[in-house]
Amino acid sequence: MSSTERAGIDAGGTLIKVAIQKRQGWHFQSFSIRQVDECLAWLNERAAPLSLRITGGKADMVQDKLNRQDKASVPEFLASCNGARHLLALDGQSQLTDFILTNVGTGTSINLIRGETQEWVGGTGVGGGTLVGLSGLLTNVYDYSKLIQLAAQGHRDSVDLTVSRIYGNGTPPIPGDLTASNFGAVSSKAAVPPSADQVASVIGLVAETVTALSVMAAQKAGVDTVVYIGSSFVENPKLKKSVTRYSRQWGLTPIILRDGSFCGAVGAALSN
Repeated sequence: MSSTERAGIDAGGTLIKVAIQKRQGWHFQSFSIRQVDECLAWLNERAAPLSLRITGGKADMVQDKLNRQDKASVPEFLASCNGARHLLALDGQSQLTDFILTNVGTGTSINLIRGETQEWVGGTGVGGGTLVGLSGLLTNVYDYSKLIQLAAQGHRDSVDLTVSRIYGNGTPPIPGDLTASNFGAVSSKAAVPPSADQVASVIGLVAETVTALSVMAAQKAGVDTVVYIGSSFVENPKLKKSVTRYSRQWGLTPIILRDGSFCGAVGAALSN
């Protein structure tokens, strides 16, 4: 086995992410948490000679199922932060040393990174689990990919109340297209919004919540960049667009990291 070959597992609340480093680069694979046995079979085929480093909220469950000695656990936030640093460097942004790292997975965690240090500074239960769970309650669709496809056809105007609608002909003190109240346009007298609009508004709610908390964390820490990672951004253009727009609205530089959903697995793999 080459010293450059390693494997990391990030077992979260919804997905198991795997990162395998080979000489030619990283190979990524993800599985539903319900597919843990399929994941382990895949690992036994692809990563049998490699020692495994495991992180995430379901790390203990995965470790219990792994019948091998060459395994060890890595603290979740440490793995995510180290993985983010590594992927930023691969993306040509190694000069970025101080930033907020916002991980939008099933829920959302926020870490402050300064150089080689990291500190958890907060988070919220709003995240990808909210996107799927709340959208499912509203539309009876619980498949992530189908929800994203549905949202692509949706508009938030029939669900969310904007600042301009409150002010009417008046001049608002902030941009009129900002959300004054999520789901505030819904009432018993209004027609039920289409499912696509409902899902688009749930994505908006998630985006605005995680961005607002990230902005406050950045302002308190005195940094001007937020790096967004997590599986909630995968094939989700509406979330990316909203997070980018609201971050810039507050003068911050947002970076939605490529392959950011695998930061935890990469950081685990790189651990000694």
